[in-house]
Amino acid sequence: MMKIFYSSASPYSTKVRMAAHFAGLNARSVATDTNADPAELLAANPLGKIPTLVTDEGLAVYDSRAIMNYIDRQTKGTLYPRNAAKRTEVDVLEATADGICDSLLAIVYERRSRPEEKVHQPWIDRQWHKVERALDHLEANMPRLARKAHAGHFALAAMLRYIELRFAGKWQRGRPKLKRFLSRFEAVFPDYAQFKD
Repeated sequence: MMKIFYSSASPYSTKVRMAAHFAGLNARSVATDTNADPAELLAANPLGKIPTLVTDEGLAVYDSRAIMNYIDRQTKGTLYPRNAAKRTEVDVLEATADGICDSLLAIVYERRSRPEEKVHQPWIDRQWHKVERALDHLEANMPRLARKAHAGHFALAAMLRYIELRFAGKWQRGRPKLKRFLSRFEAVFPDYAQFKD
């Protein structure tokens, strides 16, 4: 059976796992501690990063956007629109949500991997300014959420789950539309509850 190596805290893993579930791709989720350099993950992905998808035939697919595109191809276009302009909108939304996660993770790793006296606050501040600019952009340009979710919606939901996990209470002010997004998303993707933890 197809496998997705993942970590429950990883927003990129959450995005991919939700999308695979939504698209009906039969893949088993394998919780993975990347710090332990598990042999099975390293054999599939020399970078040792998650998420990594391994097909029934042993093909390894990574990173999260490559996996999303693979899922889309395998499920006849369930995640991305065929129309070129709409596809570009979805791609940009996914890139924005993933980019916010990149900055959030840079902050988390800066604090986690350095002694307190060596934490570089200007770096953290720069990353947080990127996050705030992107959140404000999303608030001002909220994507439509019709009856069917697409890849950008999954990326946005995963990002909001992660920012609340790591930065609870620090992002909502002045962003009521973003605050409401997850409840709207859950109405379209009721199985979201399975991916909250």
